[in-house]
Amino acid sequence: MEKFKSFKGKVAPMDRSNIDTDAIIPKQYLKSVNKAGFGVNLFDEWRYFDKGEPGMDHTKRRQNPDFILNKELYRNSKILLSRKNFGCGSSREHAAWAIVDYGIKVIIAESFADIFYNNCFKNGILPIILPKSEIELLMKLSFGQFGLDLEINIEKQIIILENYKIILFELDPYRKRCLMAGLDEIGKTLEKKNKISEFENYHKKRHPWLFLDIGAKNG
Repeated sequence: MEKFKSFKGKVAPMDRSNIDTDAIIPKQYLKSVNKAGFGVNLFDEWRYFDKGEPGMDHTKRRQNPDFILNKELYRNSKILLSRKNFGCGSSREHAAWAIVDYGIKVIIAESFADIFYNNCFKNGILPIILPKSEIELLMKLSFGQFGLDLEINIEKQIIILENYKIILFELDPYRKRCLMAGLDEIGKTLEKKNKISEFENYHKKRHPWLFLDIGAKNG
């Protein structure tokens, strides 16, 4: 997982609540457990007119010009803006994989579904929760003629608007450290791999019978 650094990016506004994981990545794409390659199918049913299937040449599919990520102004957005309950529905981690693979680094919303919120941190996505009044402001600015570029400073936990207005956001200190270090739970555990090996060796010496191969044949 890449280290999360402060950056600037264009905001793609999705002015709706309850965006579920099936909308983020439809069920037919869940056959693969390889985290790469899902970005082309992000919001598949909203992004294309025809139904998509695994293995299709997606460059030949008809895109919906009214969908926000198909508009030229927002095609390269790194920040997604939404409303309440983003990521609801099934617990599929593929939803987070698709968002990362597309290139989105931050999602700003009024609230998130719990499992999706946790999956964001496991995959290097920063989910930011803001009150409705701040969401309304960002929505209005994002739909402007030139869109909205934001600077996200994770260390200071601030969002800087183009007019230098600053919006503060809350973030769990542990999750913040993990994002900045580029570590998920497994990565944090592996930081202690030397101590884990020491314990395993000690445990094996103290309790050798636990490690006998009972299926081995006697000489």
